[in-house]
Amino acid sequence: MKNLLIIVFVGVIFLGCSDPEEEKYTANSVEFPLMKATELFDYSGTMIIKELVSGKVEITIQLEGNRSEQPYFFPTHLHFGNYQSSDAPIAYLLNPVNNYNLESVTVLEKLSNGTELGFDEIKNWDGHVKIHLASDGPDYSVILVAGNIGSNFKAGEQLDLNAMTLCSPYYIEN
Repeated sequence: MKNLLIIVFVGVIFLGCSDPEEEKYTANSVEFPLMKATELFDYSGTMIIKELVSGKVEITIQLEGNRSEQPYFFPTHLHFGNYQSSDAPIAYLLNPVNNYNLESVTVLEKLSNGTELGFDEIKNWDGHVKIHLASDGPDYSVILVAGNIGSNFKAGEQLDLNAMTLCSPYYIEN
């Protein structure tokens, strides 16, 4: 009887120590490269899209480049169309990239046009990402990194900096 209690106790401990991170995500994930978009700054990175067990998607931006001890955030936008589209409205304002750890994590909600994207939709979606130096003023026009995602992504394709367009500062109205 005493041995049975010990086995039950040890089993409860093991079951109680399961990793909640494992239960947060499904096995579905996809990555898209984010490439340097200016000669002024040396940043590049990755956009990681993971499916949550709830069906929503989590977008993580991880940059490589200079970090800062001073608090500063790079505005990060998900856009309709490819990075060369001159009228590519903002589809979603992702959480800004923190200059301290060069990371941003966002759970995607409804896009500016009211559309909700699950994992299967976003991995084939007609869009791109741009990360700016600032949210307004002259530094808004400095795009640090950009990258096509979904149906616009072509493996091995490099950004054409001459074709890079500034973000259209408007949203699609519902």
